[in-house]
Amino acid sequence: MSEKFTNDQLIKNVVEDYLKEKRAARRWSFVRWSIVFLTVFIVGFGIFNNPSTNVNMGAALEKHTAMISLTGSIQVDGDVDAFKVNQILKKVFDQPQATGVILRLNSPGGSPVQSAMIYDEIIRLRQLKPEKKIIAVVEDIAASGGYFIASAADEIYVNKSSIVGSIGVLVNGFGFTEALKNLGVERRLLTAGKNKAMLDPFSPKIDQHEKMTQEMLNNIHDHFITAVKDGRGQKLSNNPEIFSGRIYTGEKSLELGLSDGYGSVNFVAKTLFNQPKIIDYSENNSFLERISDRLMSAFFKSMKGSISNLVGGYPIQ
Repeated sequence: MSEKFTNDQLIKNVVEDYLKEKRAARRWSFVRWSIVFLTVFIVGFGIFNNPSTNVNMGAALEKHTAMISLTGSIQVDGDVDAFKVNQILKKVFDQPQATGVILRLNSPGGSPVQSAMIYDEIIRLRQLKPEKKIIAVVEDIAASGGYFIASAADEIYVNKSSIVGSIGVLVNGFGFTEALKNLGVERRLLTAGKNKAMLDPFSPKIDQHEKMTQEMLNNIHDHFITAVKDGRGQKLSNNPEIFSGRIYTGEKSLELGLSDGYGSVNFVAKTLFNQPKIIDYSENNSFLERISDRLMSAFFKSMKGSISNLVGGYPIQ
């Protein structure tokens, strides 16, 4: 009986040891695969997050037409961010195999500062390397800040139905003073500096503040007008409506000297640069941003921007 018990206990111990080893092996296998997965993810993230991901490095060694797409609103950390765009512009102008540069535009505008920063960098690079031409191609729209940027190019090509112009500046918002009264809400606001709360939507309108804001807008508008005149030169017509903030079709923009002709990206690459091979240097969104974009609907993005503008003040565009 004792011998049988000993044998049974021995078998039990052997089985338990075997199971422990199997469990330990599975745990280590899980750890190893986790490390491998994490390594691949980090490397992949770095590749996807690299602004030059779109550029086929092997292809970049061949003669080609470089293209930079500017799509969406122009603002810091937005669709078109001056810091990121200017890095790409410099890379393209430093690329000896890029025979010319196409600026593909689909932007309704945005920040005048970000627009001016991109404009200034294009002008700087053109002066530094005059042999490398940069041509703006307006597809759907290049309005306000979008046209500000386009005017820095050597030439601008449009579609007959493109939306072009809007050379002006605006600031918008709402007034809620009557709504607060109806709700029985008392506004309490303390400031140091008599103009600190200028254009506060929850305070009564002050004529002096409106006048000061208008002066500021006129000043920024003058900067915009000067940039367009410097960029377009004698091509512009003398029609004063050009700088009134009006938008025009591509067809009308050609009459007014706001553009140089009709043409697409392929037309410019093949006909003007004589280099049909196009490489897109545009910055991709990061890997995580692309996931976020798929998860977040356009509705919620729009709502977020509207609430931010409402609470934070009156954005200048």
